[in-house]
Amino acid sequence: MPTLSANGIRIAFDTAGDAKSTPVLLIHGLGMQLTNWPDEFVDGLVELGFYVIRFDHRDCGLSTKFDAAGKPSLVWSGIKLALAARLKLPFKPPYGLEDMANDALGVLSALGIARAHVVGVSMGGMIGQILAARHPQRVLSLTSIMSSSGRRGLPGPTASARHALLRAPADPKDVDSILDQAVAVQQAIGSPAYPTPEKQLRRRAARALRRSYCPAGVTRQMLAIAGAADRSALLQSISVPTLVIHGARDPLVPLACGEDVAAQVPGARLEVIEGMGHDLPSQLNERMLALIDAHARGKMAFDSTPRLFVKQ
Repeated sequence: MPTLSANGIRIAFDTAGDAKSTPVLLIHGLGMQLTNWPDEFVDGLVELGFYVIRFDHRDCGLSTKFDAAGKPSLVWSGIKLALAARLKLPFKPPYGLEDMANDALGVLSALGIARAHVVGVSMGGMIGQILAARHPQRVLSLTSIMSSSGRRGLPGPTASARHALLRAPADPKDVDSILDQAVAVQQAIGSPAYPTPEKQLRRRAARALRRSYCPAGVTRQMLAIAGAADRSALLQSISVPTLVIHGARDPLVPLACGEDVAAQVPGARLEVIEGMGHDLPSQLNERMLALIDAHARGKMAFDSTPRLFVKQ
């Protein structure tokens, strides 16, 4: 797996399709590696004529780990976060979503990409929002999927989804226990109307586990989300064409969060998918691809900016 240097760290990445085609940068969610993007989704984008770029977030996959920051306790960090909010003091996680957005920007620059369509899922949607707001000259369009503005007062996860996400494996050193937990999380947050067979979920989890396993990194990413500022004002400054896709049955990031993102971004289009939860089920692959393609083509119709970025 190739790596590149960006924002002071090593980032593992992968590309698919013709490098001369219009680029699409995929930004995945919490703890998700670049290989967690469904193959049929990536292949579909390539068949539609896009140059697809994926990467591992910091603290994930084959990218730089921040083990020197220590293994944070979610309970203790939650207490500190609550106290900081009550006393109106800053909460400082090991790194923030802004840092992760700079990682994404660094990937584009290292690959010589002037502008790209950005597709972000969950935490990746938050990162994509920051990228689009802070660096509009580098973003052709934004597609924010099952994500949130971070505005205080929005509904949070259901109790069952929260419990599944925060529960540790029965035996953290046993492969089967780790896989059982990974499958349980996906079943708890997945799409009720479009269930993924358990065997398929387990194969995906095993594939990810063989490639990399860094639970402390996932916790640090959680803290980056928890410590992030309300992005409402930032979203209102986004000027690139924006599509918001959200599942009506999302138990982790409820629909109200997606509706809020669409309401905050000027001119954003909201697409609500009935029966969809917090995943990318294969049954919705064609619909997702059609939405993203139509959104990107609408931007491309009047954008003639050269793709290549000349590094100074």
